[in-house]
Amino acid sequence: MVLGKLSNKKRQVIFIVMLLLLWEAGSEAIRYSMPEETKSGYLLANLAKDLGLRVGELATRGARIHHRGNKELLQLDADTGNLLLKKTPDREELCGATEPCVLHFQLILENPVQFFQTDLQLTDINDHSPEFPHREMLLKIPESAQPGTVFPLKAAQDPDIGSNAVQNYTVSANLHFHVVTHSRADGRKYPELVLDRALDREEQPELTLTLTAVDGGSPPRSGTTTVHIEVVDINDNAPQFVQSLYEVQVPENRPLGTLVVAVSARDLDVGPYGNVAYSLFQGGEVSQPFVIDQVTGEIRLKGALDFEETPYYNMEIVATDSGGFSGKCSVAIQVLDVNDNAPKLTISSLTTSIPENAPETVVAVFSVSDPDSGDNGRMVCSIRNDLHFLLKPTFENYYTLVTEGPLDRESRAEYNITITVTDMGTPRLTTQHTITVQVSDVNDNAPAFTQSSYTLFIQENNSPALHIGTISATDSDSGSNAHITYSLLPTHDPNLALSSLISINADNGQLFALRALDYEALQTFEFHVGATDQGSPALSGQALVRVQVLDTNDNAPFVLYPLQNASAPFTELLPRAAEPGYLVTKVVAVDRDSGQNAWLSFQLLKATEPGLFSVWAHNGEVRTSRLLSERDAPKHRLLLLVKDNGDPPQSASVTLHVLLVDGFSQPFLPLPEVASNPANDDDVLTLYLVIALASVSSLFLLSVLLFVGVRLCRRARASTLGDYSVPEGHFPGHLVDVSGTGTLSQSYQYEVCLTGDSGTGEFKFLKPMIPQLFPQDPGRESKESPHCRESFVFS
Repeated sequence: MVLGKLSNKKRQVIFIVMLLLLWEAGSEAIRYSMPEETKSGYLLANLAKDLGLRVGELATRGARIHHRGNKELLQLDADTGNLLLKKTPDREELCGATEPCVLHFQLILENPVQFFQTDLQLTDINDHSPEFPHREMLLKIPESAQPGTVFPLKAAQDPDIGSNAVQNYTVSANLHFHVVTHSRADGRKYPELVLDRALDREEQPELTLTLTAVDGGSPPRSGTTTVHIEVVDINDNAPQFVQSLYEVQVPENRPLGTLVVAVSARDLDVGPYGNVAYSLFQGGEVSQPFVIDQVTGEIRLKGALDFEETPYYNMEIVATDSGGFSGKCSVAIQVLDVNDNAPKLTISSLTTSIPENAPETVVAVFSVSDPDSGDNGRMVCSIRNDLHFLLKPTFENYYTLVTEGPLDRESRAEYNITITVTDMGTPRLTTQHTITVQVSDVNDNAPAFTQSSYTLFIQENNSPALHIGTISATDSDSGSNAHITYSLLPTHDPNLALSSLISINADNGQLFALRALDYEALQTFEFHVGATDQGSPALSGQALVRVQVLDTNDNAPFVLYPLQNASAPFTELLPRAAEPGYLVTKVVAVDRDSGQNAWLSFQLLKATEPGLFSVWAHNGEVRTSRLLSERDAPKHRLLLLVKDNGDPPQSASVTLHVLLVDGFSQPFLPLPEVASNPANDDDVLTLYLVIALASVSSLFLLSVLLFVGVRLCRRARASTLGDYSVPEGHFPGHLVDVSGTGTLSQSYQYEVCLTGDSGTGEFKFLKPMIPQLFPQDPGRESKESPHCRESFVFS
């Protein structure tokens, strides 16, 4: 378990060393140096000053220290720019045997993005003593060994490097041996024991020596081991390997127990002195993954290999015979890299929310790494092409994720961006990391109404505060940018007091009528409604609202003729010689309502002589139904009903007084309101006729002259006016033309004539002239024509 942890730590150290070397090769770096074991809190440097930055600029630009390999040794005071030691560094733990020991870290400025590479070199101090693998060594030397024979000894281990590593070996004073210090190719020192004087087993069968290893530190440190030497009987041949160097390549993913190589040595001696036993000469960590069979010389794996931790192994194999002679060979094992590490992605800076109108913006800063080598460590970084984002390489496996330009939150409010890192090994390994970016809203969409114009209908005489309809607008923005407030826009019509007619609910767009509307006064009106959001700046839209006031039957028919409010009753004259269908008069009425509410019909409710008169239902013409006789009463009273077609219908009554006369020379006699006795009526009529005849006789000449003058004036005026069918002067604007209802649908011209002896000055409509609905006798017209005072035309 302890050995596994040491192996992992060594792999991490080797990987960090390789990664830092690759990083250092790519750019100029600011370098600092300090000895290992420096206490935490040590002020290494002022980065702001070294980088030429102002005091406090590191804080405002979001400066951060990014360490490789998670070795967070340093911390940055962004306010002062001081670079401080966070914890005490151990060079041997961080770099192992690597020299120089350089730690790389990155200074990242986020606003704007800028990178600075900084290297920290840890110098070695002599804080470790040399240490031999074993406390004791056993050498079996035959007594026949000649002076100058060399016996290899196991080297001491010292984690320090350079001059602080083992520099020399010494042996305790004796008469037979001295120690020679040699250097390997990697610079390490190892000892060899040299025989100075032949041994004599019978004189001294055993020797005990103290071997001391001394490093070059100041002061120097040392370590010792005991060397036991057994003098054995003569064995004059030492084992010899077939090859002095074995070179082997082993993939790092080989399973445990795999045969790495088999070494072979021969001894020319026979018997016990010819039997060879194999062993790993050099112990320690480098021999941990391997084990050798003492008999066969096969070297097999006993631990997992990791190229990223240890790419090479150099071992020495010793073949020893039973006589104590030994031979040595070297085994160089190269660990081949396989693609067993997926790429790693590390996020250094991340922005999870950006405004939709932001220009090209840095969303994330990240680095990628792969501890494999060659193509196995080469990486390709990519994202999907259909996103509005780009990957930009910045600095040696550092990338920035940026937007292509402004985004549109209304089309897409969230992006899930998957960054894919793939190495070029076989098989290829892939790592994916997903970044979620929220697009924050800006007020770039104005409210839009569901319709460009609205038409609302409301019945007249409505109750105040009546809800007449709702308008609606939508805003594709969000939050306060989509909160809509409705309002009435000022109207350009000075005659329309919109604020007194309509109100709107600013929150939901509901429209209310503020007061009762009158169709006869206002039939339709229109205005604009605005919808404004609460963004900054606020955006708005508008729509046209047209309100149609619907008519209700709230006006009774109004009688224009005959007037019903006169101080004296209005009397129509009817000659007794009138034929059936004779036009007695025409009741003219209007209705201020519209549509079927203004369709008028006429009905005869009551008459003095029920069968004598009839009323046309559609035009109000009162005509005779039969010939008149002497027995018909001279005075008649008719009650007519004018009714509209509304629901419920409304009506007005008309009272007509008709006087039967033999000719228009009779004086006009008003009808009393109270019916009298027929016999008394005949006496009064006779009296009136006598008076009338006397008056006519005395004023005959004056009447003829007056009659001729009036006729001449009428004809002259008729020739001047032509055939006009509409009377001159102002027609009341409050009356509604109800074309097709029969009320005023036809043009009539009536002659207003007054009898010569009339004392009341009243005028009477005698008959229609345009159009002539009933054929008349031309002679009768001249006979029935009284003195005419004026002509009127009704349409």
